[in-house]
Amino acid sequence: MDVLTPENRRKNMSLIHSKDTKPEKKIRSALFKVGFRYRICDKRYPGKPDLIFPRYYAVVFINGCFWHAHENCRYFVFPKSNQEFWKKKFDTNKKRDAENLKYYQEQCRRVCFVWECAIHGKDSRQKIESVKDQIIQWLEDSDSAFLEIKQ
Repeated sequence: MDVLTPENRRKNMSLIHSKDTKPEKKIRSALFKVGFRYRICDKRYPGKPDLIFPRYYAVVFINGCFWHAHENCRYFVFPKSNQEFWKKKFDTNKKRDAENLKYYQEQCRRVCFVWECAIHGKDSRQKIESVKDQIIQWLEDSDSAFLEIKQ
């Protein structure tokens, strides 16, 4: 049962954006400070990756643990109300993520998924630095086509 009224729930949900989220901004800022340049949410790319590095033939998706139903993550809790809707929503998101991954792999692009839990919580500044370093190493190491960063 939802503890919020439908009006309050609607207001809360309307404040959630699909781009320029806090995790995205933190990662972008850290990479920009060390000299990396990228495109942001370019509609020309399927799935509108959060970061596109044309020079490295790489894309980065920064996924919210809730919205992408990150399994075995403490930040993902399946909602107790309207479960049929949420199951369909999460299944659709997972399917779209898998299709995007397949597309980029077929196009010989490199793909990185950064999960929100990797930079969230206590010591978030250190976690962001760690994620930034992992992304930089991955970008500069042309041998690895896929990277997933999670808690």
